[in-house]
Amino acid sequence: MKLFFSAAQLSHRPQQYFRFGRIGPALENPNRMEALAEALAGLGLERAEPSDHGRAPILAVHDSAYVQFLETIWEMWRQLPDAGPEALPNIHPYRGAGSDLVRHDRARNTGPIGLIGHHVGDMSCAIGPGTWSAAYASAQTALSGAAALLAGERRALALCRPPGHHCYRDRANGFCFLNNAAIAAEALRTRFARVAILDFDTHHGDGTQAIFYARGDILVASCHTDPADYYPFFAGFADERGHGAGEGANLNIPLSPGADNAAYLAAIEGLSDAVRRFGADALIVSAGWDAHKDDPLSKLAVTSDAFPRIGEVIARLALPTLIVQEGGYSLAAIADAAPSFTRAFLAHHR
Repeated sequence: MKLFFSAAQLSHRPQQYFRFGRIGPALENPNRMEALAEALAGLGLERAEPSDHGRAPILAVHDSAYVQFLETIWEMWRQLPDAGPEALPNIHPYRGAGSDLVRHDRARNTGPIGLIGHHVGDMSCAIGPGTWSAAYASAQTALSGAAALLAGERRALALCRPPGHHCYRDRANGFCFLNNAAIAAEALRTRFARVAILDFDTHHGDGTQAIFYARGDILVASCHTDPADYYPFFAGFADERGHGAGEGANLNIPLSPGADNAAYLAAIEGLSDAVRRFGADALIVSAGWDAHKDDPLSKLAVTSDAFPRIGEVIARLALPTLIVQEGGYSLAAIADAAPSFTRAFLAHHR
């Protein structure tokens, strides 16, 4: 199996992370990828440098004004008098009842404060001088994995960083700037009629869900910590089943805080069954290791023993499969969970 990774993804080096009313060091940092690459090094994977597939596959998923924003916001930000070390939002347009009376069309905004308010949804997406180049390289990593499947390979691993599944068509969220799994899924649709995305990150992939919510050709199936009191808070509930042509092509299995291996694995089996019923021709796995009990963001009681079993369940779907890296913020948990999952996946995938 080829492992795609570009060192350009390390150029995003956020310094700040706002949580529980405090600004602290960023959890999503280059050390994650270095730990992952080291942990996977002993599995005999074929390391491959991603190719540059250009902007077109990104623009097939993301709004062009948003992509332009990502490219230009840092230079705009640094021109502000007394600008901070990173671009972060401090205001957002109102979207609730009566919002039609408020002028919040992004086309009216030309300065960095208004633009970042439109295009960044929370305080976990600090933008610095290397953010765009890293996000672009991350998307190209996912696209290179997709290209391997399109060329006839049965499996590929894309070590994407920054991650992507919280990113909407036109908004960065939750450490994510481009939605790597969604971009790869759209690329796979050029050959495969039905594509499934199976997401086992501990956070619901709200951006991926939103992008494909009205699509019937791409299944989004996720298990995650119940968003009633957990990020992303406003999406990921069990009654979100898709809309219009996408009705029934979205599945959420929320897990209560404290859920253990048995509950987590039962949810994975449920997602796997949904992929079979959907009749998927290819599979993308949004792989996050942050359900692990030792992860600083986890509310679950999942141990390392769960991850090889997840790899086996997914492998037995026997589909062309692209594994796309999402979350995981404990270096020790990553070093344990990622290789054990990958080893089991390789042993059982046909």
